[in-house]
Amino acid sequence: MGMDVATKGSSMATMNVVPLIDILLVLIIIFMVITPLKPKGLDASIPQPSKSDTPDAGPKTVVVQVLGTGKLKINDEDATWDSLGMRLSEVFKQRAEKVAFVQGEELVRFSDVARAIDIMRSSGVEKVGLMTAK
Repeated sequence: MGMDVATKGSSMATMNVVPLIDILLVLIIIFMVITPLKPKGLDASIPQPSKSDTPDAGPKTVVVQVLGTGKLKINDEDATWDSLGMRLSEVFKQRAEKVAFVQGEELVRFSDVARAIDIMRSSGVEKVGLMTAK
């Protein structure tokens, strides 16, 4: 803190802000270095629209549908919870690209979708994408 002498012999205190600015500049540099260059998160895979007019999924795309009644479908073929893992292992045995999608109905519980994703990951599917109704 510095002192300035005013007229008539009275003194007036002034604050020296140079050390404060130095500290702020050092803090800015520290926060810039600590901040990661790339934000971390999960990669999301979304299905691309088909080139044809029909909204049918192609033969390469594997879609597991979790219905509100507790039933499953793999590309419109009926499946059960017990046979889901074996069926997906058979499908992805010959494929190099191990990507599949999960589609849940509107009233399905998230625990059923999470169970399907867990079975898919354990049967060799590397990337699991989520599909919406529309």
